[in-house]
Amino acid sequence: MTTTERAATRLTRFARGGGCACKIPPGELESIVAELSASRAGDVPPPEPAYGELIIGLDDGDDAAVIAIEDGRAVVATADFFTPVVDDPYDWGRIAATNALSDVYAVGGTPVVAVNLLTWPRRTLSIDLAREVLRGGLDVARSAGCHVAGGHSVDGPEPVYGMAVTGLADPERLLRIDAGRAGQPISLTKPLGVGVLNNRHKATGEVFPQAVEVMTTLNRDASLTALAAGVRCATDVTGFGLLGHLYKLARASGVTAVVDVAAVPYLEGAREAVRDGHVSGGTRRNLTWVAPRLDAGRFGEEDLLLLADAQTSGGMLIAGEIPGAPVVGELVPREAAVLRLA
Repeated sequence: MTTTERAATRLTRFARGGGCACKIPPGELESIVAELSASRAGDVPPPEPAYGELIIGLDDGDDAAVIAIEDGRAVVATADFFTPVVDDPYDWGRIAATNALSDVYAVGGTPVVAVNLLTWPRRTLSIDLAREVLRGGLDVARSAGCHVAGGHSVDGPEPVYGMAVTGLADPERLLRIDAGRAGQPISLTKPLGVGVLNNRHKATGEVFPQAVEVMTTLNRDASLTALAAGVRCATDVTGFGLLGHLYKLARASGVTAVVDVAAVPYLEGAREAVRDGHVSGGTRRNLTWVAPRLDAGRFGEEDLLLLADAQTSGGMLIAGEIPGAPVVGELVPREAAVLRLA
């Protein structure tokens, strides 16, 4: 398929949402899964007999499930998929695969094998476009040293793509969302703003290479560097925005997260996109969700929307410091607010 043929079809027009902004709102999602957690619902015991021990599961909303098995090893399992975030099918495939692999890196694991998850409206979109999407995913997985072994596809009303990924980890050296401690700095490994730039792309057709570059950069190096530095608490920043994911981390860890707003990095054009109204419904829902436990101080709507911007294949939030990642705040003893802007 030629570049001209790919450009003739605007994939984002076939999706109601885009990327991780199409997630079910965080408050609704938590209410759905609340009673699926064995530790929160005493009447839902673990399966018997069960192989291995579930050491990271549903309780706090970590990025992947982790099961400790024999010989000091753990299996990591996750799945992630979404509707088109950009019009180029190959780039969309790369972004979706990078995002799916990110969940394994976010808990300190190494991806081993992935299977494709694809929904395709085959009567309205060329199958050649689907091939390009899968090619993009395959290329990213190969660059990560991860096998791709088939998958599953269905004919559906809008295009959806992602991967289910299985990895390995050391159960004694995991990155957990509940392991943050007061006094630790908060580092962010990628700039924010891909959500509003993707919305501008969907509305206008403008292409933002800086956003594509961020979304196709693996979190592998950040994860390995964090583990080497002794970090034990981290998560990635995706559809719930920096505020949403940091809220979950601080809540699970029993601390308050203070964000140094001036230190948060943004992609070029992100602030202008917010001012021009390219804000997703998902971003606004993120802000509504955290607002009751947020001390926003003197900061107004523009800053709040950027901090709540629904990211696709974003960076990692790390309770600690690693080279090259700006410190954007700190964890402090629990206050009335779980999040505070400074």
